[in-house]
Amino acid sequence: MLKELIDKFYLAQQRDRQQFHFYISDAGKCSRSIFFKFKNAPRAKMEPRILRIFEHGEYLHRNIFNILYRLKIGVTTEVPIPAQAIISGRADAILSINNENYVLDIKSMNSGIFRNLAAPKQENVYQIQLYLHYFNIKKGILLYIDKDKQELKEFIVHYDPNLTQSLLKNFEELKKKIDADTVPPVLPDYPEYWQCSYCQFREICDRAGREELSWTEFKKKMTPEPSPNQLF
Repeated sequence: MLKELIDKFYLAQQRDRQQFHFYISDAGKCSRSIFFKFKNAPRAKMEPRILRIFEHGEYLHRNIFNILYRLKIGVTTEVPIPAQAIISGRADAILSINNENYVLDIKSMNSGIFRNLAAPKQENVYQIQLYLHYFNIKKGILLYIDKDKQELKEFIVHYDPNLTQSLLKNFEELKKKIDADTVPPVLPDYPEYWQCSYCQFREICDRAGREELSWTEFKKKMTPEPSPNQLF
């Protein structure tokens, strides 16, 4: 009884909002799923359990912020990047440690993933590289939190201008596809890639096939033909 009420509460909070610009958190994500967000394509509702996991992650972020303030290390939290034409984002924090500035990005995960984490996740490196680029800071800290045991791991990331330019070029190429109504192909390891398991656009992606295709033509195939006896 209570569980159903709580689940309904979380489901009611979901809104299928169309995306109009890239987020830094899109770096390293599936291009096709981002395309579908821009086109406000039909998507599955996220499970209440997943929404609660996200909410718990936000709580852990707040807790770290409180500790950083109490450490008095010169912290500014939730800092938006300077205005850009097609990209927006907000860094978790900018820190000053021993008179050196760092961009901080906080990630939380379960113990199973945390235990085997020997290096920062690639998509997280992509994201912090863009923050370093836009804030003109040379070093970043990826701080990982074990949500189950509250253990921490940190990795120092140095600014890589070549990698950053490659990421920005990927965004530019994807923007061209979005403007041209061209659906990108699936990921090379689709459908085994972990992002596919959680993707809200999995059903429509499966229907679209593996190759690049016209969004306009695909929408026509998705829309059922009206019945000859249909009344208008």
